[in-house]
Amino acid sequence: MINTIRRDLALWVQCFCTALVALGAAYASYRHGRDFALRFGSDHTTAAIWPLIVDGLLIIATVELWKGHTHQTGRWAAWLAFTLGISLSLCANIAAAPNLSVFAIAVAACPPLALLLAVELLNRALKRHRATRSTAAGPGNANTPQPGHRDPTTLVPSTAEERMWLHYRKEHEHGRTPTGAELDRVAGTHNYGRRLLRKWRTTGRLTDLETARAVKAS
Repeated sequence: MINTIRRDLALWVQCFCTALVALGAAYASYRHGRDFALRFGSDHTTAAIWPLIVDGLLIIATVELWKGHTHQTGRWAAWLAFTLGISLSLCANIAAAPNLSVFAIAVAACPPLALLLAVELLNRALKRHRATRSTAAGPGNANTPQPGHRDPTTLVPSTAEERMWLHYRKEHEHGRTPTGAELDRVAGTHNYGRRLLRKWRTTGRLTDLETARAVKAS
């Protein structure tokens, strides 16, 4: 219980700090982006809108990354949009440097780079948090439904991981061990099955399944 509270508190602190970094980066990027657009041919109205387009793209991509979608196509598109937004913001910030000295460039490039690292760190923290919650809510006895709970095999899987786990359990009951490639074919993903197998081994989910099968067999 205490560990859970600590993890939740740490995640909230990380979310708050990431929001501060995002606000600071947005302020600096807006000023530099407006000046950048004016410098390279935009009128005043377009120059005022241009930083909003870049920051809007960054916000959309960030939210998409935080959703934790399992389909690789969606994640690649989100990372592409995020990288494009960061690159444009980085160009605008560096162009706004008063001179091309190392320290001037470091100060100008700091906001978008700090935002990039903050989002990536928070994205990893959210993945760990979801994995921890999934493990805690996962079946301790895979083949023994608890009173008051529905059998997981009767539920309609809504995510790629759920579809893979349902397929893995069914095949395991027939004495087969699906590969990562087979799990990818079932869920329509790419190179996600192997990562899930490693995750299930690390969290002990496969061990629990083996133990439940051994108990059932005896």
